[in-house]
Amino acid sequence: MEAGIPVFNTRYGPGSLGVPREVAERGRLNPKMFNSFLDGTKPAIESAAIANACGLDVPTNGLAYPLGEIDDIPTLMRPKEVGGALERSGMVEVINGMKPDGTEFDHNIRMGVFVVVEAETDYQKKCLEEYKVRTDDTGRFMCLYKQWHLIGLELGMSVASVALRGEATGVATELRGDVVAVAKRDLAAGEILDGEGGFTVAGQLRPATTSLSQGMLPLGLTGNIKLKRDVKVDQVLGYGDVELDETLSAVKLRRSIEKE
Repeated sequence: MEAGIPVFNTRYGPGSLGVPREVAERGRLNPKMFNSFLDGTKPAIESAAIANACGLDVPTNGLAYPLGEIDDIPTLMRPKEVGGALERSGMVEVINGMKPDGTEFDHNIRMGVFVVVEAETDYQKKCLEEYKVRTDDTGRFMCLYKQWHLIGLELGMSVASVALRGEATGVATELRGDVVAVAKRDLAAGEILDGEGGFTVAGQLRPATTSLSQGMLPLGLTGNIKLKRDVKVDQVLGYGDVELDETLSAVKLRRSIEKE
């Protein structure tokens, strides 16, 4: 299989999650779940969910994580043809709010969400200028953002929407983005993969057309399965690399999705 973008080989455990030990213990943080944010897996999963629910495309070779502050987003999150980091318009991407030295940008979006909007008409462009909106240098791209995503506090609202109104927070309409397993280190035949946020694999985003045509192994099927052959670090795993139990419900569900 192809080699992917190098992943962060982050170890998990109290003291290694970017938060003080006492905070992790107080919040009963799941180390593997928390680590999946740090090694790039969780951003890939969330980006895939957005792409599949909103009809957006995903980068050919996975998320690029360009570095920048919130005010840099309108410039970064525009197509390459006009100086940005995207292959084209209508794509998902994640901003890296951490500097190369490991410190955070002062005004970053690390704990939040954003969407970049392009003014399609001159009238819209003029409105952005009149409203003193911060844009890129063309005046056409702007960023709407929420700097903090209050996950635990917001979850109850989604649960209530489902239970009381029968309204889903979001629904996938098609398989456009897929999260595939990539080796965090050299792996040997016979090793047991430990799934999302573990020591062996991380998740990277790929177009579903690529993952399906090349038989890439979904990250969601990497919990407690055995490798059949050696795999090099940063290599994307394939179905043929593991001993997969086709009777498992998760595997059956995945196979049914692949047939649609």
